[in-house]
Amino acid sequence: MLLICEYMCVRSPLRKWLLKRGHSTVTVEGGTSTSAAAASVPNAASNRIVGRWLLGCSGLVVGAIVLGGVTRLTESGLSMVDWHLVREMKPPQSEGEWEAEFSKYQQFPEFKILNHNMTLPEFKFIFYMEWGHRMWGRLVGLAYILPTIYFWKKGYFTRSMKGKVLGLCGFVFFQGLLGWYMVKSGLEEKPESHDIPRVSQYRLSAHLGSALLLYCASMWTGLTLLLPAHRIAETKKLMQLRRFAKGTGGLVFLTALSGAFVAGLDAGLVYNSFPKMADRWIPDDLLAFSPTLKNFFENPTTVQFDHRILGITSLTAITGLYLFSRRMMLPKRAKIAISLLAAMAYTQVALGIATLLLYVPTPLAATHQSGSVALLSLAIWVLAELRRMPK
Repeated sequence: MLLICEYMCVRSPLRKWLLKRGHSTVTVEGGTSTSAAAASVPNAASNRIVGRWLLGCSGLVVGAIVLGGVTRLTESGLSMVDWHLVREMKPPQSEGEWEAEFSKYQQFPEFKILNHNMTLPEFKFIFYMEWGHRMWGRLVGLAYILPTIYFWKKGYFTRSMKGKVLGLCGFVFFQGLLGWYMVKSGLEEKPESHDIPRVSQYRLSAHLGSALLLYCASMWTGLTLLLPAHRIAETKKLMQLRRFAKGTGGLVFLTALSGAFVAGLDAGLVYNSFPKMADRWIPDDLLAFSPTLKNFFENPTTVQFDHRILGITSLTAITGLYLFSRRMMLPKRAKIAISLLAAMAYTQVALGIATLLLYVPTPLAATHQSGSVALLSLAIWVLAELRRMPK
């Protein structure tokens, strides 16, 4: 009789309710029954934990992107001429250590050409800017790697999720190496160049692009774990809206990436007027370099022109997406996401124009760069709300 009673208790509605709430163990009168299989299989509760962790990681990536932008705007990125994973975590402490670090910096082109009158206190400022960016990057790495180990041991990951988190952790490591590869391009002697020392705009865009990809992947995965897919009838209009949203999201990403070329070439300082560039719609030096393709990546005028066109095109696409969605019956969350995307698009364009007209002040330029990440975030949210129900 006791065995029958225990069996009925385990199969009771109470046990089903507890499992539904995400519990993998059930306590009954007379003892505790633990299912090893249930403990090792991800459930709703573990998915919520993993989803929140990934969203937290994506927030840290945003911090790294913003800090990287401020570091670039304050021209601090070349202040640390070495790269050591652990040793550089401790900044110089004594005056002698600061003098030694400053002496190393003086051997490189940025000091010789651009900052030859720099004082030690001024060097300390740019050093701490770059040091803060690098330490934040290490924090991002730990935020991905340590919880991954813990959640893996707890059995919170499905087979597909294991592949995703391993990819994210690997991408964080790759991002750090890419950052140092970028910095190295600004430390090289270039006798044939008469330009001020700066990092390669190609490597800068690769560094920013990989950070944005890491952010998008983390946020998308987190949102799909936290937000249940809507049961929406698969109509022709919905499929068109979904394709429209995907194209718009890609356009927003491309526009943000083009901003790296603008930053890398200081292209925001060549034509500080809007909507015309000086007194012309199409400037004379738009295709001044040969071959023609070179202009799109190395001519500051062309790079700024492209960024303007991409920004206006993104705004137009988002406006169209908003208007198209108004004619459809969508869940409340999806409507809110699309509305916020449209509002942010107009805000971002206004920030971009103001940054241009005011000759790229650092606070405004940093806000504009942060706005691009906010716009990308809302585009990902829209896509998460419109995704198909899993079969």
